[in-house]
This record gives sequence, C-alpha cells and structure tokens, in this order.
Amino acid sequence: MSFLPFLMLPLAFALIFLGIQVAFSMMITAVLFGLLIFGDNVIYQFIDKIEDISSNFVFAAVPLFVFMGAMLEKSGIADKLFEAIHIWTRRLPGGLAIATILMCIIFAASSGVIGATESVVGMLTIPVMLRYKYDKALISGSICAGGSLGTIIPPSVVAVVIGPLANVSVGELLYGMVFPGLIMAGLYLIYIFTLCVVKPAMGPRIPPEPGDYTLREKLWITTRNLLPPLFMIFAVLGSILLGWASPTEAAAIGALSSVLLTALYGRFTLSGTYEALIKTLKITAMIMTVLLAGTLFTGVFIGGGGINTANILISKAHLSPWMLLSLMMFIIFLAGFFLDWISIVLIFVPLFTPLIVAAGFDSVWFLILFLIMIQTSYLTPPMAPAIFYLRAVAPEEISIRDMYRGVAPFIGLQCLTLIIVMTFPVVVTYLPSVMLNFR
Repeated sequence: MSFLPFLMLPLAFALIFLGIQVAFSMMITAVLFGLLIFGDNVIYQFIDKIEDISSNFVFAAVPLFVFMGAMLEKSGIADKLFEAIHIWTRRLPGGLAIATILMCIIFAASSGVIGATESVVGMLTIPVMLRYKYDKALISGSICAGGSLGTIIPPSVVAVVIGPLANVSVGELLYGMVFPGLIMAGLYLIYIFTLCVVKPAMGPRIPPEPGDYTLREKLWITTRNLLPPLFMIFAVLGSILLGWASPTEAAAIGALSSVLLTALYGRFTLSGTYEALIKTLKITAMIMTVLLAGTLFTGVFIGGGGINTANILISKAHLSPWMLLSLMMFIIFLAGFFLDWISIVLIFVPLFTPLIVAAGFDSVWFLILFLIMIQTSYLTPPMAPAIFYLRAVAPEEISIRDMYRGVAPFIGLQCLTLIIVMTFPVVVTYLPSVMLNFR
C-alpha cells in the first residue's frame, strides 16, 4: 500500500488556507508529488491530461451556458417574470417569497448560472419584500436558497463539469436531477407557505389595492412575459431531454435564444453584449483553470496508488456500503463549510466515484446525491457563496446575522431532500431509464 498520495490532500488544503488560489494550490501539489512519485515522466502524464481537457466536446457547453446567463442579466427578463408570477401569488401568505422561489426555478432551468440568478433576483425582490415588511431572515433565506437551485435543476453547469470527471453521461445526470430538483424546490415552497400561515408577520398577505389587475389582464401579462422565457427553456432543456441535441448543442441554442430574447425585450446593445462576453471569458477561464488543476491533482493521486490504497483500507475497516455512502456524504457536507463547489467536485468526485461503484451503488444516483450536498455548500458558513452574492446587492438593514438565520431552515430542507433521494433511488433512476429507452 502506498500512503504517499494521501499527503497530497493536507498539503493542498494547507496551501488553500494560506490564501493561495485553489487552482494554483492543486497544481503546486500535483507537480511536487508527481515529481516525487513518477520523476520526469510526470510531464508526459500532465500533457495527456491537458489534451484530454482541451479536446473534450462536453466542456464547450460551459462558456455557452455562462454566456446565456450573462445575457439574461441584460435582457430585463427578471422584471417581467416577477410581474407575471407576482400577480398570481401576491394574495398568498408569503406570496412575494413564493414568487421569488418560482422565479429562481425558471432562471435555474434557463441557464444554471447561480451568481447571476441570485444577484438579479435579489436586486429585484428585496426592495418589494422590505416595503411589505417581510421578515429579513425569510427574505435572505428564500433568495439564497432559490438562487442556488441552478446546481440541481437542469441544465446545470455543475453537471456538465461533474459528468466527464466521473466518466458518466451528462445527459443521464440531467435526466436524473429533474425529480430531485423539483422535490427540493417544492419543499422550499411548502415551507414558506406553511411558515407564513403559522406566523403571518413573517410574510404578510398583500391586501387588495385600487387598480389591481383583472383576470383578463393577468392572463395577458402572464402570456406576454412568461411565454418567451418558457420557450427558451424548452429550446434548451427540452432539446436535451427529448434527445434532439447534446448538452453542448443545447447550450449553443440557449446562447442564441438569450440574444434573441434580449433583442425581443428591446435591451440588446453592443456594449451589453461586450460586457457579457468579457464576463463569460473570465468565468470560463476560472472554471477551466481549476478543472485542469483538479485533473492533474487526481491524476497523480490515482496514478500513485491512492485509490487502490483507499479500497484496501475500506475493506479492512469492514464498512457496509451504506455506512461508506453516509461517511462520504458527511465529508462532502463538512467540505462545503470551507471549499467552493468546484474544489469539492474536483477533489472528491474522482476519489469517491470508483469506491461507490465498487460498493455496488449506481454512479448516476450517487452523483445526484453529491449535487444535493453541493447545494448545502452555497449556504453553509464561512464560505457560503450565496450569502456573499446576496451581501453584494442587499441593503445594510439586512445584516449577515439575518442571512445566516434565514438559510438555516433551507439547509435542513436540502438534507431532507438528500434523505428522500437516498431512501427512494427510483426518484433518480426512473427518468434516465425511461427516456434513454425511449430514445
């Protein structure tokens, strides 16, 4: 057994906590241990890994989805969506928070880019909810939790990254996450409605006002504002799920649709498109750099015998398959307190997936569980990127304490989703089996 590769993890974590960026921490660790284990031959291994990443057709979807999200920021779609949804939910207990979650579901199904969703939705809904004296914790929790749904509702940039790393079809992942994503979103909606029924002061009903829309006006506004984005969602998500296009081809359709939608709403400008392209370039460069670093890191770990040693240790520990799975979920949950999603994916997916397959579990089902745990990493402090996104757009009267208090129940709902999916694997496996046979 070779224990040397296991020293890579402490070194990488130490470099990260010293303030070195994740990508460079993993690259430095990979180079040092690669030279130590393989000598000069590690250069050829690194060249092969770079070629694998750069020639993978699936990763072309990443910049296309990111561009799609960046263009949607410019399109004014959020204002129109909020109007179309809000006119139906405003009389419900917690109706504004419910509208926020529904908006986030549509945005998640449109692009799967989380930071853009949360920023746009936050800027739009916070002033309205504050005006009607919604509880600040509920405001924070609904925006943070709803804004992070892009991880588990297809199409998902995270799924595009995670699939090739685990040698699993991205299409199967997108099929598999449909029901878990809807379950999680449904739990959010039920929680908000129930909370505001029990405690009306948390999310007061909006009373009738002079000039309220008639039913005919509501239907017209809904048709005018909701149909174009729903058409775009069908063009992207429908084309993938019906087998008409690969994820990369669907992402190209989505990128074009976002430009057309921006033009349709009269928001298309060359300067806005340039800003979207620059943002796409920066985010894609970040994702691909970290992805490359993680690939080099795991290549050295696996090549140095790390997986074989882990298999031997697990067999000697006499862990049952379910104990092993539970331990992995707990490790991912803890990692979410300190690492961002891409670091968690790159470190643990290549390490855990072979072990979980050897234990007899379905790899797609495991990766969906992994994605649900990634959801918690957006809300768990001190990293909590969803809270940082919200802090950038929230007024000073909403404090960090309000935000932490607001996300806590939603973390519990995410864990409840995990338990449901673990207990009933058919929630994940049914749709891929039916649709792939249909195709």
